[in-house]
Parts: sequence; C-alpha cells; structure tokens
Amino acid sequence: MTKSVWTVDKSHSSLEFTVKHMMISKVRGVFNDFEAVVEADPNDLTDAKIEFSVNINSIDTRNEDRDNHLRSNDFFDMENHPKMTFVATEIKKKSGNNYDVTGDLTLRGVTKPVTFDVTMEGVNKDPWGNEVAGFSGTSKLNRKDFGLVWNAALETGGVLVGEDVKINIELEAHKQA
Repeated sequence: MTKSVWTVDKSHSSLEFTVKHMMISKVRGVFNDFEAVVEADPNDLTDAKIEFSVNINSIDTRNEDRDNHLRSNDFFDMENHPKMTFVATEIKKKSGNNYDVTGDLTLRGVTKPVTFDVTMEGVNKDPWGNEVAGFSGTSKLNRKDFGLVWNAALETGGVLVGEDVKINIELEAHKQA
C-alpha cells in the first residue's frame, strides 16, 4: 500500500481518560469532539504524519459540575486554551503492528513530548467498498507537567485528584479518495 490520507470517523472512535479520585477509585471521562488526520501506509506507520486536535469544551465525565470545574482555570483553562493538540514527531516500530508514536502534546499552553503505545488494528472494507483502518493507543502522563496542578488535601491524608492520567484512544479512520 502507498501512503494515503485517513480521516477519523468520530462515531466509531473514542478519546478516553482515567485519573485516580481520592486515592481509592478512578474517574473516567471522554472528549466527544476531536479531529485527527493520519497520512500513512497502514502496513508501515514509521513515516506517517499524525495530527490530533481536541475541543476541551467537549469533556464529559458524566457530572456537569465536575466538567465545568475541569474547563475552568483550575484545570484546562478552556477560555484561554480551548484546544489540546498532538503532532507526531517520531514513530518507531516495536514489533508486528505495534509502534511507539512520540509527539508534541500541547495542553493549557504547555508543549511536552508524550509517547503513545499504538497498535494498527487492521484495514477492512465497509459494506460500501470504502477502506477503513483501526488504530488503538494508550499513554500515561503527569497532569502537573502541563500546569494542571489544582488539588485538595484529604482529611485522612493524600489528595483528591491523582497526578497520573491514563489515556486510551480508539480510532476508526476512512481512507480519502
């Protein structure tokens, strides 16, 4: 296969995160509005171009008060930084369909390198004859590295919000004609 442009089908894709809450449980959330363009040969992602943009306002943790707090200056500062972006800078094949995709993640005006463990899940044709590719990716980052430092101490010790944020991405992308 040659390099092609693939656009994300948001109705079959997800961008999820998990963070510890009160040091004993986890809060899960999603961003419902994001775009990604992948220019790649699905058989070899090492020279792919990957760009991702997330609308911070689309955060959804199934709790409106918490979502509004996350949008505020305490966390994402959405008013001044409405988007989170990721641009791949280096892609290394690990084995088979597994890759380390490193890139510049910009969040709240701070840009840092982040590496995702990505699996190219395969390519298939939909019932209408269109080529569709699937990608899965995971990463972990420390939110404080991006200026998301708000927290509250717990009476019993520890803090309300964990520092490590686990990210899970499932993408279905359609090959452009």
